[in-house]
Amino acid sequence: MIDQPPHTRAAPSGHTVLVVEDDDSIRTLLTSALGVAGYAVASAASGQEAMFEAGNRRPHLIVLDVMLPDVDGFQLTRDLRAQGVYTPVLFLTARTGVEDRIIGLSSGGDDYVTKPFHVQEVLLRIRAILRRSNAPASVTSPPLHYADLSLDEATREVRRGDRPVKLSPTEFRLLACLIRHAERVLEKAEILQQVWQYDFSGDTRIVDTYIKNLRRKIDHSRPALIHTVRGVGYCLRLPRDGTREADR
Repeated sequence: MIDQPPHTRAAPSGHTVLVVEDDDSIRTLLTSALGVAGYAVASAASGQEAMFEAGNRRPHLIVLDVMLPDVDGFQLTRDLRAQGVYTPVLFLTARTGVEDRIIGLSSGGDDYVTKPFHVQEVLLRIRAILRRSNAPASVTSPPLHYADLSLDEATREVRRGDRPVKLSPTEFRLLACLIRHAERVLEKAEILQQVWQYDFSGDTRIVDTYIKNLRRKIDHSRPALIHTVRGVGYCLRLPRDGTREADR
């Protein structure tokens, strides 16, 4: 039994979670569970309210229902990203198809839980996302470089040549993984373990989705650096003679 309203409990870690859900019972369940778990909680019942709360509260994570009354949660995430808001997003949805999950994650989300769900699973996913997003970078760690690509884990800045590149937290971790292992072929399962720190029930298409996103942002300039090794995984390297565009 919950003995205290969630908004009166301070988050010991300083993390604020915004719950965006139009179903009153689910929203109350999640805000109560998060409050008991020690998070500061804000809530919204529509996309319009969510945009206001995201700008006003600056939450550390957003739990976002896909089917909102005024906007699709996937589109809302795209709108947030377009405005430079890269707060991690955990989607909640009754859509169980793999394609829907891929669409959601490619829109800029960080994880995906289907309804009906166990509250404990949601809490575990939230902790995992926050742990990944807030992993401290060593102040003595120098920026990572490959070709004209640079990534600074201390300042969270990425550049391709003179051009700054805006990445979501997950895209940033994926690129850092590729640069650390530059010119080495990484299997998809290995990328899942290093970037997400757990698997998606054996579904490696999440890696394909994020690689596609990175290519759109990183390989906007030439030469292309992210390459596909068919049947194995991906490799960050300069093009080799004879490399076909289809093999990227």
